[in-house]
Amino acid sequence: AAVTAACGSSSDPGSGSGSGSSAPATVDTADMTVGGGAILVDQKVVVTQPQEGVFKAFSAVCTHQGCVVSAIADGKINCACHGSVFTAEDGSVVQGPAKSALAELTATVSGTTVTVT
Repeated sequence: AAVTAACGSSSDPGSGSGSGSSAPATVDTADMTVGGGAILVDQKVVVTQPQEGVFKAFSAVCTHQGCVVSAIADGKINCACHGSVFTAEDGSVVQGPAKSALAELTATVSGTTVTVT
């Protein structure tokens, strides 16, 4: 089963949401299954576990028209807006209309926490 944070659109312009600091995005490894992951809507980050113990992070902003991706399952990151699909392994496009991969971010594992910077 895929784990996702609350899906929805945000009318926040930019990446800041009031505090003025951009804390790194974090997720607990226990919240992610192999082939699944977590979508951190507020931070616009998606974290995946394509293989046991391997964690990847990408921008959650679809490269087609800027929607935040909506689900992760079976090794694929899905965008519900127009049906684009990306691989959880490297963020590359599996199915359009998106033509560009999701931007890769740095995922660092410490204990049971994945931190994205």
